Amino acid sequence: MGTIPGVRIGVLTGGGDAPGLNAAIRAVARCGLREGRHTILGVRNGWAGMLGGEVVELTFDRVAGILPRGGTVLGTSRTNPFAPTVSDGLGSVRATIAEHTMEALIAIGGEDTLGVARRLCEEGIPVVGVPKTIDNDLGGTDVTIGFNTATQIAADAIDRLHTTAESHNRVMVVEVMGRHAGWIATHAGIAGGGDAILIPERPFDIEQVCAHLRRRHERGRTFSIVVAAEGATPTEGTLQTLDGKGTDAFGHVRLGGIGVVLEREIEQRTGFETRMTILGHVQRGGTPTAFDRVLATRLGVAAMGAVLAGRFGVMVGARGGAIVEVNLAEALREPKLLDPGLYETAELFFG
Repeated sequence: MGTIPGVRIGVLTGGGDAPGLNAAIRAVARCGLREGRHTILGVRNGWAGMLGGEVVELTFDRVAGILPRGGTVLGTSRTNPFAPTVSDGLGSVRATIAEHTMEALIAIGGEDTLGVARRLCEEGIPVVGVPKTIDNDLGGTDVTIGFNTATQIAADAIDRLHTTAESHNRVMVVEVMGRHAGWIATHAGIAGGGDAILIPERPFDIEQVCAHLRRRHERGRTFSIVVAAEGATPTEGTLQTLDGKGTDAFGHVRLGGIGVVLEREIEQRTGFETRMTILGHVQRGGTPTAFDRVLATRLGVAAMGAVLAGRFGVMVGARGGAIVEVNLAEALREPKLLDPGLYETAELFFG
C-alpha cells in the first residue's frame, strides 16, 4: 500500500446474513488499520445505518476474535434507500458520509445491496462491492461468501434425513434456499445423495416426480429424498402452490412453502408416507467453513486494495481461483443461474 495517506473508509453488510461476513469485515479492518494509516468506520444495520447515521469506528480490538463467528457484528437489514417509502434516501446517505467524513464505502452484500451500491456510484459516491449471498446467484464471481457453508449445512441435513427416511420407509422432502437459482439444492443434493432435485431453472411436473418415486419403490427402494429449492415452481397449470407472504423493500416476494405443497401432493398421489423439512434460516447461521473464511478474507483485502487505488464502481470477485474486479453493472446484469451441465450430472443419480 506504499505511502498512501490515511483515508476514512466505511464498511457495511446488507441483506440476509451469511457465514463469512465477519471474516470479510475483519479483513477490511485489519488491512486498513495496518501501520495505523487509515480509519475504518463500521456502519450498523446495512443501508438503514447509512440512512440513520449509525456508525462506529472499527479498531483492532473490535474485530478481534470475530473470524469464526457467524452472522455479522455490524448487523444487517433489507432497507432500500431508494424505495418509494423512503424520504430523500440519497440525501440521508450523503449526510452520513459528510458527518463522518467518509471518503469511500465498501458494501458487502447480494443483488439488492450491490444494486444500491451501483446507484450510489452513479450519483458520484465512491463505493466498492463485495459479493455475499448463500444463493450464489451473483454474476461476475464463481462463488459468493456464505454459499459453501450453506451447502455444507444442507448436505449434513440430508445425510441425517436419510436414516429416518429409510427407517420409516418414507419420502422426505427437504426445502432449501434458492430464490432464482438452484445452486444450493443441486450441490447439496449431489453431496447428500438426493433422489430428485427441483430447482427454479427447471419447472417440474408433479406427476413426473411422483412417477419417478413410484419406479424407485417398484425396484425395492422403499424411501426417497427430494431436495427442492424454495424458488422451485411447477409447470404452468399443473399444480397450485401457496400464495406469497408479502414483499420486502426491494419488491421480492417472500418465498417458502414449496416443501409443504410437495409433502401433501406426493403423499396424496402416491400413497407413500411423506414428510417435509424446511431448513430455512439454519442455512445462514453458525460457524463458517474454512473455505468461506478464506474467500471472505481474500475479498475483503481486495476491496481495500480497490479503494486505496481509487477504483470505484467495481465488485471484487473470485474467478478461476484468482481475485478479480468487475464492473458493478456487469455483475448485476442478470442472475447467475445453475450450470445446466451440473444438473445433468445430478440427474445421472436420480433413482
